[in-house]
Amino acid sequence: MSTRPPGPKGVPLFGNSREYAKDPFTFLTQVSEAYGDVVYFGLGPLDTYMLTNPADIERVLVSEDAKFHKPDFQDDAIGTLLGDGLLLSEGETWRKQRELAQPSFDPRRIAALGETMTDHATAMVEGWNDSEVRDVQLEMARVTVKIIVDAMFGSSLTDERVRTVQENLEPLGKRFEPDPLRFLVPDWAPTRENREYKQSISILEGIIDDVVAERLGTENDPSAAVAGEDGAPMDLLSVLLRAKQRGEQTDQQIRDEMMTMLLAGHDTTALTLTYAFYLLSQHPESEAKVQAEVDEVCDGETPTVADVRQFDYLERVLQEAMRLYPPVYVIFREPQVDVRLGGYRIPAGSAIMLPQWVVHRSPRWYGAPTEFDPDRWRPERRASRPRFSYFPFGGGPRHCIGKQFSMMEAQLILATVAQAYELDYVRDRPFSLRGSLTMHPEEPMGMRLRARERIQTR
Repeated sequence: MSTRPPGPKGVPLFGNSREYAKDPFTFLTQVSEAYGDVVYFGLGPLDTYMLTNPADIERVLVSEDAKFHKPDFQDDAIGTLLGDGLLLSEGETWRKQRELAQPSFDPRRIAALGETMTDHATAMVEGWNDSEVRDVQLEMARVTVKIIVDAMFGSSLTDERVRTVQENLEPLGKRFEPDPLRFLVPDWAPTRENREYKQSISILEGIIDDVVAERLGTENDPSAAVAGEDGAPMDLLSVLLRAKQRGEQTDQQIRDEMMTMLLAGHDTTALTLTYAFYLLSQHPESEAKVQAEVDEVCDGETPTVADVRQFDYLERVLQEAMRLYPPVYVIFREPQVDVRLGGYRIPAGSAIMLPQWVVHRSPRWYGAPTEFDPDRWRPERRASRPRFSYFPFGGGPRHCIGKQFSMMEAQLILATVAQAYELDYVRDRPFSLRGSLTMHPEEPMGMRLRARERIQTR
């Protein structure tokens, strides 16, 4: 049995990091096509093993998950940003934080947040005008920030604060774009990138501190947010503040969870909606089907959680958007012991990469994989594919805690927009992609708004 999988030849010190940094999406696709289910390559000093067989991915995320942890090989920057929040914490810390947060994501509580979501979506649409051009990515990011702060902080942000959040996300994103030289520059070095990154974190922490200060003393007030069965508000910040009263949380832990929720809790949903609107603009027949379904189910009324349960085609559109453009396009794990996967030994401490981008677009699991086809999510077609041929929310014990929240939010926003407008992509060429912690369009996603005639004549 070979001890090292095949892979592209790299150069000393840098490995294949230059090719990866130039275009991670093309690089990952090409090495998968050339070398198979398990590929070895170097990202700077990091030995990386990419797995693209759903059976191997399932072992890492589910059946043998105890052997694999979140990676220690990433630089300190992400730790500075998210600390010991749910996304990065491990072991007993993660288990306690996950258990503590779970009631905030209880299905009954999520369902009760439907009106909150549609209120924000409606306010967004009411600020639009026929024939104007809007950057749909920016619009979706703004509305999802407002929703996550309302739903999980039990608070609200002014438009000025929302703009401040958006302005400071750009330096954060740049810090995690692939860069073959980054491992040579320590985080403490006073480079322009490091200074801007730390300044943005400081500004976002200031916003979080302000929200926490505003909420102090209201964490037991049933009128402050959507309450649980005992009458206490169940937004995540209230839950954490009550845990602090019991001596179970520190100020730093609350900061880490709130920063994680602010960033991870809105970005992926905003991107899913951005890509869905783009795909619908390129496929008018699918856009018409979404509009017809929304018109039939909602009958001109504001979409509700009950309507979400009746959406079929609309949900499939979102699933297909996340297949073609998964906001989280790679997941990393680090084996704690030597493991064998795909016939190869993978040593402890190395990097295991699970690339949604590659697996979701593989012709092994999807016919015409680059085509937009929401019908591939009909139950009979979906059942024919391996479980982990699609994993936009990860999988196993560490699957995204906000999956149900995100899917309901995306459906309600998409339905609210579809009632009122068609969105036409303004460029005559496809957009480019930029890799960071999540997958972003390289340029603004300008969409021309076309008010629907049915709405205009009512």
